[in-house]
Amino acid sequence: MGRSWPALDVDLGRLKPATTGDLFQAALSDYDAASIEEKTADSWRVFFHDPAERDRAAAALGAQFPELELHSIDVPDEDWAARSQADLRAVRIGNIIVAPPWDVPTVLVIQPSMAFGTGHHATTRLCLDALQRIEVRGRTVIDVGTGSGVLAIAASRLGAANVIAIDDDPDAVQAARENLALNPGVRATVRVGDLRDAQTAWADVVVANLTGALLASAAPQLRLLTGDGGRLILSGFTEDEETAVLAAYAGRTLEHRGQEDEWLCVTLR
Repeated sequence: MGRSWPALDVDLGRLKPATTGDLFQAALSDYDAASIEEKTADSWRVFFHDPAERDRAAAALGAQFPELELHSIDVPDEDWAARSQADLRAVRIGNIIVAPPWDVPTVLVIQPSMAFGTGHHATTRLCLDALQRIEVRGRTVIDVGTGSGVLAIAASRLGAANVIAIDDDPDAVQAARENLALNPGVRATVRVGDLRDAQTAWADVVVANLTGALLASAAPQLRLLTGDGGRLILSGFTEDEETAVLAAYAGRTLEHRGQEDEWLCVTLR
């Protein structure tokens, strides 16, 4: 027979208004509890290392909080700790982030400048979301109109093997290079140029956060960059421009459509 854990099921909703769950948790600290599983805000399951300590806590806490119903149970192991903590997510306290290994956040350092792309505009956020919805690991990504370089940096952080960032504004290219230096381990080629300079390249994924008019007029060049089977992530256009932009990419399959306020982002294959 596998191991079982002695536990107490506690309904905190029965506490009197003058009493709080914090008081109960403080009282619980006097006993050798292994873990607390908050099944709901008012329903806790408290695990103990041995039945004797569980029974001692039940007797004392029952007397201290007579309005509570405490039920002693034995819970089969079945990896209860992993199950009870599976929904834990990263938390931020000041400048410190505490994260379980399955929810380690990807941090991008971007120096605010005249170049577009600090993550504060809806279209940047939509593109970052779209990049995370597809597999870029080991693939080639071209970021057209890179601005601050944030999307190129994100692609590299997500595991892209080859990242090319292009912008026709020399100041934006300089900002992107400076931001690359602020993100150790990120690898990308950044250069001044426009779509015509990228046509000798081919990519699995092309990200273009431009304007609706530019996305429509540049459709022939952007389509060529991905060839068959590649993906285009397009943003920078509004809901009113959606029909015209998608018409310019007729024949491509719409895989994802994201929207924040009036701004849109689509992933086409």
